[in-house]
Amino acid sequence: MQIITSHAEFEQYLGKELGVSSWHTITQEQINKFADATLDHQWIHVDEERAQNEGPFKATIAHGYLTLSLIPYLWKEIVDIQNLKMEINYGIESLRFAQAVTVNSKVRLKAKLASIINLRGVTKVNMGIEMEIEDQKKPAFSGEVVFLYHFIN
Repeated sequence: MQIITSHAEFEQYLGKELGVSSWHTITQEQINKFADATLDHQWIHVDEERAQNEGPFKATIAHGYLTLSLIPYLWKEIVDIQNLKMEINYGIESLRFAQAVTVNSKVRLKAKLASIINLRGVTKVNMGIEMEIEDQKKPAFSGEVVFLYHFIN
């Protein structure tokens, strides 16, 4: 795990991979709770029997947005940003879902610092990310996310 305490320290990683998180197993319970939270109960996610018998993946799959929502959690396993007043998930510059994540799959986040800029004392970083699926060639998704960090001077 990297520890970053300032804009200058962050800048040293420009163009470099920051690391990879540990594996996280996507369970049916997590999928069901996400379905409840988002009101998205499409059968491909929550009906295990139908997904096995009728679905193209022969199992339920995680919501794409569930896998996306894991970014902040897994990001914190890669880098510990310290000395902060505030941090904000600012946006997504690009994102492509490449492959479905079936129930009980393991996923992990790989991150690279694509760009960094100082906006009047606020550090804006664009992170190149990829959500890998264990034993799969294609990732669940890849893209670029944006974080804002307001370091304590």
